[in-house]
Amino acid sequence: MVNTIKKMFKIAVTGGAGSGKSSVCNRLKELGITIISSDALAREAVAPGAAAHEKILNYFGEKVVLSDGKLNRQMLRRIIVNDDTARRSLERFIHPEISKLMQQKMAQAEQNGGRVVAVEVPLLFELGMEKQFDLIVIVSADPKLRVKRLMDRDKVSREDAEELLNVQMPDQEKVKRGGFVLSNNGSTEQLISAVNRLYENLLKISEKGLKVLDSQAIMF
Repeated sequence: MVNTIKKMFKIAVTGGAGSGKSSVCNRLKELGITIISSDALAREAVAPGAAAHEKILNYFGEKVVLSDGKLNRQMLRRIIVNDDTARRSLERFIHPEISKLMQQKMAQAEQNGGRVVAVEVPLLFELGMEKQFDLIVIVSADPKLRVKRLMDRDKVSREDAEELLNVQMPDQEKVKRGGFVLSNNGSTEQLISAVNRLYENLLKISEKGLKVLDSQAIMF
């Protein structure tokens, strides 16, 4: 595969909170694909001393900062799900920095000889970033299952989990945009099997240097 691609093939992995994006990316990493996590980039963008960190502190105040200077992400989440103005302000502070870091990481991966990279981008469509990628993978799951996963993973209440999903673009809207869709309503083994099948298709597409965006959704 490395010898047949002249330019790095860029894949976006997107989906709502609790859909299983990270699990998909972890499996793709095990299969040899370079992974860039936007969550990791977000943490870097808001680290103490970063420009976004200072903007967030000035806007929200000391209540969103932990004793070690890092942001209290759970506190911020509770604030933004109930306040659209606060959510848009937070996005305005963070998203440009994440986009900048993402471009830097992808360029670095290409310089290091990478030929296929997958980037976990939760707000891909909301930020209008889909055209930056050659192929989109949408991870979808039943809302009730996603709520349960968020409650277990983040130790939040059902109400908080449901409110988070309510401010995100619905899965059916994402699926309308086309690309490959991975349904994650079953077991871990079923998801891994689906990712394996997806991987085989990714190899074929990337070797041909195709761009798969505004097409009908293909289910896995």
